[in-house]
Amino acid sequence: MPADRGMTVPAQPIVFFDGVCGLCNWIVDLLLRADTNQVLLYAPLQGETARRALGPMTQDVGEWSFFLLDERGLHERSDAVLATCRHLGGSWALFGLLGVVPREILDEGYRFIARNRYQWFGQHETCRIPTAEERGRFLP
Repeated sequence: MPADRGMTVPAQPIVFFDGVCGLCNWIVDLLLRADTNQVLLYAPLQGETARRALGPMTQDVGEWSFFLLDERGLHERSDAVLATCRHLGGSWALFGLLGVVPREILDEGYRFIARNRYQWFGQHETCRIPTAEERGRFLP
């Protein structure tokens, strides 16, 4: 887990994702389509924003996580997924029902997918480059 570096509350929730992960980029594409009110901002874990907000990441990318930083603080793994769905609202909020499942079970499932994501979904050579329309939603 990243170090707490006295993070400030962002004006908009920030989704931190592995910028070279095929699955992570697919999820960001899905979120961009679902987020019609443009509530969320996005930042790759390999970027400057993540370094400032999260501190140094472990070298073991299998341990990297999906993070969300919002007014409630830093969420990771399944908590980040549930918080992201809460911010999207509408039918996405139904994913909040997963909150009744013990966190240890949700996080173990999350870790299993995270450890295998490159093998199953591929890995890009470089971080995602936002389109002109997306550029205002991405942080360095």
